[in-house]
Amino acid sequence: MAASFSTIAARRFCYGLKPRETPPSDINALMLQLQKGSKSVPRFPREGALGRRETLGRLVSVRTVEARAAQDGRPNPGLRQETQREAERLLRRDALSRVAQAVYCENGFFERLASFWVNHFAINATKTYEMRLLAPLFEAEAIRPNLAGNFGDLLKAAVLHPAMLIYLDQASSVGPQSPVAERSGGTLNQSLAQELLEVHSLGDQAEFTAADVNGAALILTGLSLDLRSLEVSNRPGRAEPGAHVLLGKSYSDRARNGSDHLEMLADLANHPATARHICNKLVRHFISEEVNPDMLSGMIGRWQATGGNLTEVYRAMLEHPAAFAPEASKVMAPFEFVVSALRAFDVKGGEFDALVNADDDRDGDDVPPPDGKVPPRRKPGVARLLTLQSLRRMGQPVWEPPSPAGFPDDAASWLMPGHLAERVAWARMAVRLLASDVAPLALLDTVLADLASAQTRELVSAAPSKVHGLTMVLASPQFNRR
Repeated sequence: MAASFSTIAARRFCYGLKPRETPPSDINALMLQLQKGSKSVPRFPREGALGRRETLGRLVSVRTVEARAAQDGRPNPGLRQETQREAERLLRRDALSRVAQAVYCENGFFERLASFWVNHFAINATKTYEMRLLAPLFEAEAIRPNLAGNFGDLLKAAVLHPAMLIYLDQASSVGPQSPVAERSGGTLNQSLAQELLEVHSLGDQAEFTAADVNGAALILTGLSLDLRSLEVSNRPGRAEPGAHVLLGKSYSDRARNGSDHLEMLADLANHPATARHICNKLVRHFISEEVNPDMLSGMIGRWQATGGNLTEVYRAMLEHPAAFAPEASKVMAPFEFVVSALRAFDVKGGEFDALVNADDDRDGDDVPPPDGKVPPRRKPGVARLLTLQSLRRMGQPVWEPPSPAGFPDDAASWLMPGHLAERVAWARMAVRLLASDVAPLALLDTVLADLASAQTRELVSAAPSKVHGLTMVLASPQFNRR
């Protein structure tokens, strides 16, 4: 029996099926999730976007006072350690909330797209203590409000966000012949320019040269960041004077009034190579690593016809017959695996929040791995054990990609024996903690519905124990592929 539209839609484009939650019945239902998600406020940062900016300003002020005292021979390492612990605690809470956001939100397509774009515009929360506070803010401010709009707006919001400027060291970049460099030194940093061309827009298959990267880096000089206020501004004294060339176009300095980098971003957003790169990446993420050329062509055409309207590009992807082909060729990444399983167990929001709150009194990342002695369900550390600790062992810690290119998005990266063993261990632990009142076949019907094969059903039915049967469901190839 062929799987229904709803089953494929929930598993391929959302975070799986959930008891008592109605899966999308058609393409319009998926698109409606974009509208709803765009209007929603995420669970992170915990104190809200404005509150997080105030928190960061306070910690930066404390660090500044401590640094000045140290210069005067009165260091206070305890104060610095205290701000570090607070930043780590807030990141841990936000990362737990990031998982909960995906588990409990009914707008699964929007949530999947949020994860896609956070990985596309990748930053790492552990680079500095400020980044621990900024990574959640980056997703909340730059990614989520713009992922259903025009790509040019998303590109500008992501590239010019304080988190990106810090992560790729743009805030310290100085034009070699700028007034600041001539007066007090400073060097050009090409990191943001490199990732902007290679990852964020044109793609690594596009035709651009080292001279283009250098040109983009020179155009970006002058961008500056006030850490305390998080205000991004243009400082002409740091900018490289003169006109600079990117992809054959000369960008005049116009007395370096700060408009040329915006013009450059708009040009990159509208470049044909960008449309191809992003559409190809969307297909490879949601559908298959073997990109259907007809689907890709349709998405690029919709991009060009609408000026990069992402909602229309997503619709073009969904409208192609290959979008709902029965073959599940994509392997779930660890975050998708954990979230889909937690949704299937139907862990109540209040109960998960209680586990998260119990974690608040614990500093550090010291929850031990599962050793057969499963902790009580409400013991402090359980939420972290089920989510953050497990995701780290599986290779996908929240907001900590290995490079600006993000986490890998291919099956081979997530099918290594060590990663698969961690999934089985997680499934066994989660079953003992969360599924005491769930029958194996009932869980199978929940997570796979009409996609469950007769062979899988027979194997689960023949399991020697309830725990074994439930673990088999989550470890099955059918569950781990979408």
